[in-house]
Amino acid sequence: MKIFSYIKIDENSRIPKYRQIVDAIIHNISSGNFRIDEKIPSINSFSEEYLLSRDTVEKAYNILKERKIISSIRGKGYYITRTKLLSKLNVLILINKPSSYKIRIYNSFINSMGNNAHVDLFIYHCNETLFLNLIDKYANAYDYYIIMPHFKNEALQHISSSDEILKSVNKLPKDRLIIVDNELGFSNTVSRVYQDFENDIYNALNQGLLKIKKYEKLILVYPTSSVYPYPKRILHGFRKFCSEHSLDFEIIDEVFEDIVLKKGDLFITIEELDLVNLVNQIRRDEWKIGEDIGVISYNETPLKELLGITVISTDFKAMGETVAEMILENKKGVVKNPFHFIDRDSL
Repeated sequence: MKIFSYIKIDENSRIPKYRQIVDAIIHNISSGNFRIDEKIPSINSFSEEYLLSRDTVEKAYNILKERKIISSIRGKGYYITRTKLLSKLNVLILINKPSSYKIRIYNSFINSMGNNAHVDLFIYHCNETLFLNLIDKYANAYDYYIIMPHFKNEALQHISSSDEILKSVNKLPKDRLIIVDNELGFSNTVSRVYQDFENDIYNALNQGLLKIKKYEKLILVYPTSSVYPYPKRILHGFRKFCSEHSLDFEIIDEVFEDIVLKKGDLFITIEELDLVNLVNQIRRDEWKIGEDIGVISYNETPLKELLGITVISTDFKAMGETVAEMILENKKGVVKNPFHFIDRDSL
């Protein structure tokens, strides 16, 4: 087979021969010499060509199969299944939803990694079954796994984990796993870059306390059930802030089209649609944003900056950069991501 002309086994090298086989096949895929669906030699043919034991070749092939680089078809042989290796780190990212700020984390990570990695992105839509299937399918197939763990129960309420999720994630190598954005219940043996949802909102609102106190009532718009639900710790931090400062407050599910607005209200919205509906209603009722009615939105976006909306938000760019730094510099640890109060005209 012509493939043999591309593979060299160095008898004098200190690198184990099974590892030389793995590296040679990956290198030739990255060089374009081996292409997807191309057949490679059988274990017996390979061992005979290079005078290697069958066990050595089988060990190399098993590693390549685990990483989804080759596959075997019963009665036909082994085939190349992956061509995107390019001699780089192979990274799998699992994101819970396709929001603009989750994609900002992804883009920041990609930019920080530069040409050092090939990255596959999958969105599991907070669905535990889909998540478990992805973990089962791709366990041992990547060099690094980056997981943003947010899930929902049957009532469409937020959960961070379950016994099945933890059992599944435990299949992944701990030194190659990074939990991002939310906690998953692991000890400090697993690297994490996280938000502290309860204390983040509490501390951010405290930064804006002087302006917040000019309003008579705080209304948090928190969807109790959602396709992409939010951590309940946001509620805990909000209640803690209001109680500590003896502020009148209310928590509602959504901004209704006929919502009753009163001068002195301060709304904190989480979902984009609620923010849009609120601003439209304020304008229809001819109130002035930032004077008659205040608005704070959760999670920064370029559009909110353009419109002058005050936000409380984690630093999505920093989150992606920190994860990339952990991989590129082989760092381990637990990092709390920066969270900011950004004061603008709507408060």
